[in-house]
Amino acid sequence: MQAPVTQDVHTIPRRLPEGGPVNLVGLTRNALRDALVGIGVSEKQAKMRVNQVWQWVYHWGVRDFDAMTNLAKGFRADLAEHFTIELPEVVSRQVSSDGTRKYLVRIAGGHEVETVYIPEEGRGTLCVSSQVGCTLTCSFCHTGTQRLVRNLTAGEIVGQVMLARDDLGEWPERGAANDPTGRLLSNIVLMGMGEPLYNFENVRDAMRIVMDGEGIALGRRRITLSTSGVVPEIARTAEEIGCLLAVSFHATTDEVRDRLVPINKRWNIATLLDALREYPKATNSERITFEYVMLDGVNDSDADAHRLVELLDGIPAKVNLIPFNEWPGAPYRRSSNNRIRAFATILMQAGYASPIRTPRGEDIMAACGQLKSATERARKSRAQIAAEAGL
Repeated sequence: MQAPVTQDVHTIPRRLPEGGPVNLVGLTRNALRDALVGIGVSEKQAKMRVNQVWQWVYHWGVRDFDAMTNLAKGFRADLAEHFTIELPEVVSRQVSSDGTRKYLVRIAGGHEVETVYIPEEGRGTLCVSSQVGCTLTCSFCHTGTQRLVRNLTAGEIVGQVMLARDDLGEWPERGAANDPTGRLLSNIVLMGMGEPLYNFENVRDAMRIVMDGEGIALGRRRITLSTSGVVPEIARTAEEIGCLLAVSFHATTDEVRDRLVPINKRWNIATLLDALREYPKATNSERITFEYVMLDGVNDSDADAHRLVELLDGIPAKVNLIPFNEWPGAPYRRSSNNRIRAFATILMQAGYASPIRTPRGEDIMAACGQLKSATERARKSRAQIAAEAGL
């Protein structure tokens, strides 16, 4: 296996107490099997036991080994002695006037991340974080003003999905069919805090758990991973996860994108687009979503729209136009509604779907680009932020 691409910063390693019970949440099937064999389950029985425990944890949402009634009492006691089933702690829960829910979640080490649930007609989307903070320092993003602390584990990523299902009361009752079509939490977007492709293995393992048909059972087309353009990991995402892909694009020239999305200095627009052209072929995905935040006087001209059309040539794509979600000290302003509509019209006339995203959860700082854990929130002056953005 090739080495993962990592960010050029030092992250704090995750330290857990040694010798304590192992948390089952986040273990892949193979890792769970090895763990069960390690406490004395025979090789012959291991597969059956994995299936049983897996369904209790991920289909029924059970956290108490004593409730796993199809397991012998002795085996349940062994599980309770060696393992635990733990989720990240919900520190606070805010509900927006539009129904959006934002959870401040505490993970091992006392660090905090944010998770957002967005209800819509016919679907409910959970925006999941993959890192504590972020290394990308995108100048329009509030999360990017928070230092990167560490990657989340697979269990901490899956745990966000499970705690949201807890809050929504969505674990099925015994005897009821697990029908994903009527779910309150029907879709996942890896668009929270952090760059998912800088934490590839943990994100991959977490999404494989989420997609497993005997557990949470969300299909790969219900999961969208958003990247700012970690080019070497894009092909791996197609091969090892196979979910839908979204790209934080936001500019049509390298000069502007270098400023808005500094990772562009490492993998520029041309290099990124070359990698993206192969993605739909590798995953049988219909199209790639290009996310484009609308910044007044920066990237919202008619010329930008026409350049974007040229850049997307040959890529099955849609463009999500995102009105800039302002935050304290932000160095940009939101484009006017008329400007955004004019931009969208040019894209639509060229044949690209270009919906204008309705900002959700702005009143609780839960909108796109606003996530930042409360203990780390805005300590910088507007002048400091503008200087770091090169403005």
